[in-house]
Amino acid sequence: MPLRSPNGVLGVLIDGYDYIGRRCDRTGSDVFETRLLGKPVTCLRGADAGSVFYDETRFARAGAAPRRARRTLFGEGGVQGLDDDAHRHRKAMFLSLMAPEAVADLAERTRTGWDNAIDRWQTTTEPVVLFEEAARILCRAVCAWAGVPLRDDEVEGRTAQFHHLIDSGPRIGPRHWRGRIARRQLDHWAAGLIDDVRRGALDAAEGRALHTIAVHRDESGGLLGPGVAAVELINVLRPTIAIDRFITFAAVALHAHPAWRERLRTDDTAVEWFVQEVRRSYPFFPATAARVRRSFDWAGHHFPEGRLVVFDLHGTDHHPQLWPDPDRFQPERFETWDQDAFALVPQGGGDHATGHRCPGEWITIAAMKVAVETLTRAVGYTVPPQDLRISRRRIPTLPNSRFLITDVTRWS
Repeated sequence: MPLRSPNGVLGVLIDGYDYIGRRCDRTGSDVFETRLLGKPVTCLRGADAGSVFYDETRFARAGAAPRRARRTLFGEGGVQGLDDDAHRHRKAMFLSLMAPEAVADLAERTRTGWDNAIDRWQTTTEPVVLFEEAARILCRAVCAWAGVPLRDDEVEGRTAQFHHLIDSGPRIGPRHWRGRIARRQLDHWAAGLIDDVRRGALDAAEGRALHTIAVHRDESGGLLGPGVAAVELINVLRPTIAIDRFITFAAVALHAHPAWRERLRTDDTAVEWFVQEVRRSYPFFPATAARVRRSFDWAGHHFPEGRLVVFDLHGTDHHPQLWPDPDRFQPERFETWDQDAFALVPQGGGDHATGHRCPGEWITIAAMKVAVETLTRAVGYTVPPQDLRISRRRIPTLPNSRFLITDVTRWS
């Protein structure tokens, strides 16, 4: 008999990021059934479950994401909701933007942004809110990298709109409605840019995301509709700006583990270990969903056709069989990591090219490494008393104070 949990909505409200993982720990199984909004749902975690969940012969993504999330976070018609040839064809467009030299270019743009920010930080008497600074740096950098024109007086407003998208997801109440408004505003802006490129009114450089998306043709040979093209342009910009959360968590980790702060000043290899452990340890996107294509059985459980299945990203990154002592911050565990594509899944699992793993993962790692190097090698600063608690019920979450620093001094 399948393991059942009757109180899915209540459990999510109480446990947040830990909802699936805690129930798996209690039952000793990585699979259980519950109900969300009156409908049956199967929940999974772990590498073995991930290898099944990311099998496109068994699962489909179309229509799986909550409607509220499609109206805010993801947008309608984007790559996240495609399957089979349509997904692979659209995914190839995104992968064409992720060549190593392109990722390095974006990383260097963020490095310039941090360098410029340090000049300002040294002259202010107010605490620097690192989360907000990181967001603006990333917004400027990714727009320039993507070929998207962005005036200095637009940065604050566009960054706020992207934050409303990221903060809304499937939420209810004011956070959701702020996300809906931001989605309309950003879709209108991005669709206008796409139209300008197609009309020749905006000279977008070849190879940049704006040009690539504007001229991309779907698997049947037609240009993407302006609304869908706008969603896909935002799907390049939004996830890059969302790296501000990982950067903020990295700053928290540096503060909590001063020995690592000292080590990273001179140890280039350990920087990537540290970044990966931040991605594994701290709460980012909690889970992802798909629907069963056709009925099958796995691990003693029946998966009926059409069943909504939720795969626990955060719980998999904290699975005790995959990550011994999972709640301990231990970057050196990545010295011998076997690169299992279903064990470390903060941005999805499986193969980047053929599956639903985020192709922006390479950008995330590169941008985080630049930020960590800046915080450990370029500046000295004081972390004043503040509320660094991280609520695991709030999704997505942040330190309550968003990480404040003072007394910034550039190191020569």
